[in-house]
Amino acid sequence: MKPEELHLDYEIVEELLKSFLLDEIRKFGFHSVVVGLSGGIDSAVVCELAARAFGPSHVLALLMPYRSSSPESVEHARLLVDKLGIRSQTIDISSAVDAFIGTIPLEERLRRGNIMSRTRMVYLYDISARDRSLVIGTSNKTELLLGYGTLFGDMASAVNPVGDLYKTQLRGLARHLGIPEPLLAKAPSADLWEGQSDEADLGFSYEEVDCLLYMMLEKRMDRQTILREGISPAFYDRVRAMVVRNQYKRMMPVIAKISSRTPGIDFRYARDWQEKIN
Repeated sequence: MKPEELHLDYEIVEELLKSFLLDEIRKFGFHSVVVGLSGGIDSAVVCELAARAFGPSHVLALLMPYRSSSPESVEHARLLVDKLGIRSQTIDISSAVDAFIGTIPLEERLRRGNIMSRTRMVYLYDISARDRSLVIGTSNKTELLLGYGTLFGDMASAVNPVGDLYKTQLRGLARHLGIPEPLLAKAPSADLWEGQSDEADLGFSYEEVDCLLYMMLEKRMDRQTILREGISPAFYDRVRAMVVRNQYKRMMPVIAKISSRTPGIDFRYARDWQEKIN
């Protein structure tokens, strides 16, 4: 498979996602949004889309550095805030995180990183309640499929406009939207510890895994057909195991069915109740 197959008409994608945001936010009676702005392209794209959909005054970017966060991340986040003219607020999460991680050994970086991610989401939802706005998600399709994210942390949101875009597609959308070059050029990172890199954690590049995921999901190719495309058996097996193992992260909590109208299974607002909330 050629990477070009992942290319989309990003002008159409932009219009679809702006309409999606307007429809999903307004039908529940909300008119503003809050986004955790990390300095990376995923959250930058979401901020850009939200600003174009709602107007800059209706978008709040929340910057939430930890003491070991890269100064570059904050610099790049502020670069985007200035470009868009959106509102912003900076909250240093160091003291809140330290209250949790004091007993966690330094070498257990995943546990410590999960606490940082969930702490950021606590602040996002608190600001959401303060301002009567909704939290917009920034996890892309590659991350969601691989489970590369923190449940109830960076994967949490009320609405996610980019969850059906592979990382390479999101990069294409970022270029279309004119995201500043410093954000496009740097290595993807959740910035949960010093020197952390997405692709180093995963052990492969986003371009490699996106091509494989595209063959597995969109083209529905079986294992043998994919291997004939030059994918190694070890890489295929590892990625497939990640997708299967992390299905629980892509689901709402499963509710045991007792009644005839179970939330999330049989009863799904707004399919069932169409009245507009004022």
